[in-house]
Amino acid sequence: MQYDDSPSKQQTASTKLRILLIDDNKQRVASLTDVLDNSRYIVSHLASPTSHLLKHVDLIKPDIIVIDIESPSRDILESLTAISQYAPKPVVMFSGEEGTDTITQSIESGVSAYVVGDLEPKRVKPILDAAVARFKAFQKLKNELTETKQALASRDLVEKAKRLLMKKKNLDEDAAYKTMRKTAMDTGQKLEDVAKTLISLLNTF
Repeated sequence: MQYDDSPSKQQTASTKLRILLIDDNKQRVASLTDVLDNSRYIVSHLASPTSHLLKHVDLIKPDIIVIDIESPSRDILESLTAISQYAPKPVVMFSGEEGTDTITQSIESGVSAYVVGDLEPKRVKPILDAAVARFKAFQKLKNELTETKQALASRDLVEKAKRLLMKKKNLDEDAAYKTMRKTAMDTGQKLEDVAKTLISLLNTF
């Protein structure tokens, strides 16, 4: 593939979402590049389905991964699982495999959109748009769930520390909470961190 390295092209390209395309059909890649030329997407790299996916993702740091493959191998699915855990991004997979188990495994590995059939350049853009929107919605829910779990864990720590203070120092609930809050303000710590320290100290003595 030939790229225009002029400053204006580089600036335009930097604002686009870069696609790491896994497809060994060069003619289809050329057609896809033409179709996406005036969109917010740009095909930044081409790799064979036999290439090492994690290596390419680490080097290219794409915004989206598009895979056209007859059937996803175990290596591909394991690589997508690792990417989903450590550097999540939208993944669109075009595959000839229609089996329910394969589709389920692919989705569980982090695939945002699983499309049965070949990659057809003319219908790729709306599929990419839907995959990006679905990925963002999923990440938002995931982040909200993580924050909720952290808030509940923090509240449990504070409650546990408060009960220990009440028992060990013979304080009522309000006094125990004010003691913890004052310590947090005086030391510039989060109330959760003060709770952790108190639990460690009060369980020792």
